[in-house]
Amino acid sequence: MTTISMIAAMAKNRTIGVNGRLPWHLKKDLQYFKQQTLGKPMVMGRKTFQSFGERPLPKRPHIVITRDLNYNPEDVTVCHSLKEALEVAATMGDEVMVIGGGQIYKEALPLCDKIYLTEIEMDIEGDTFFPTFDHLNFTETDRTRDCENDISFDYVTYTKKK
Repeated sequence: MTTISMIAAMAKNRTIGVNGRLPWHLKKDLQYFKQQTLGKPMVMGRKTFQSFGERPLPKRPHIVITRDLNYNPEDVTVCHSLKEALEVAATMGDEVMVIGGGQIYKEALPLCDKIYLTEIEMDIEGDTFFPTFDHLNFTETDRTRDCENDISFDYVTYTKKK
């Protein structure tokens, strides 16, 4: 059975993006993202993919969700619904990584088995947010504190209760 996971970095006020970009630059968090996603299929919305410069990250399949029937970038699989994207991704690996953006996270949350969340200890203005989730439905299974550029953050893993 395929595990559906979400991975994100969010500020205390749930901000995950501003103007199509991350509102911070934390090399350690980018390394954590790479470590968690390498070799696993990644499901994302079109705007998230465009934030990479519309070039796939190496060594992991990209499944991009868009309503645009003519959108067809090179070296990615294009789907037109989360359901379709998750079905395709499940054929590519045991753990599917949903990587954003805000609307995709919101749709994927009820289906999600695990959340890898970098919790950044600051409030940041933004226009894209990680959805609120009921912590009663998840168990915190790992927490590691780190710091970079005078910004403290925790890598937290939440696993859905069975």
